[in-house]
Order: sequence, then C-alpha cells, then structure tokens
Amino acid sequence: MSKNKSSELSQRLSEIIVHGMQEKKANEIVRLDLRDLHSSVSDYFVICHADSNIQVNAIAKSVEEEVYKVFGQEPQYKEGQANGEWLILDFVDVVVHIFKAEKRAHYGIEELWGDAQVQHFQSA
Repeated sequence: MSKNKSSELSQRLSEIIVHGMQEKKANEIVRLDLRDLHSSVSDYFVICHADSNIQVNAIAKSVEEEVYKVFGQEPQYKEGQANGEWLILDFVDVVVHIFKAEKRAHYGIEELWGDAQVQHFQSA
C-alpha cells in the first residue's frame, strides 16, 4: 500500500474514532497528527476524557463498535479496562487514549507530543 493511501486510511480511522467518542459525549476531544514527527509510533493519537469510570468504558465500547462497523477492525491491543481511569485502544496507525479527567491532567500527553499538529473536536 502506498504511503498516501495508508495516510488517508489512518486519517479516516481517526475521524471514525472521534465520532465514536462524540456518541458518548466525551470531553475535550483532541487529535494529534504525528505523521511529520520522526519519532512517532503511529499516525495519530486521539485523546479525550470522561467524568466517570463507567463513561470511560462506554466511550471505548462506542469507539470499538464504530470502527468495526466501518472497517471490520478491532484494536490490536487494549489496556486499562479493569480500572477505567486510562484506557488505551491501539489500532496501530491510530492510538486512542480515554482518560478520567484527573488522570489526563496528570499525564499531560498533549504536552509530551507538543510538536504534533493539534485539532480539537466538539462533543456531540
């Protein structure tokens, strides 16, 4: 697959992920475009936070369902479902981070990847 085709697919995947987050009223949805960073491990990080552990898990489930509907793809790796404070869904080209608000502030992922292009999205 060509680099452009792969990049288009990862962008579309990130858009579907944002939609899944919006469906469950995720807070402060941000997409970090990492494609131009030499040390990046994926094309995008999509980050949001929730008010409760239950909402964290609901957002993750919504993201998984939306991605599966469009791409027939499940995350290659999942972490954090047991505690519901910071959940990661790794779709390889796009990594999803869903936090409880206080954990998002504590870890500051957006600041760690400060050179990335940032796009903010409204909650639904």
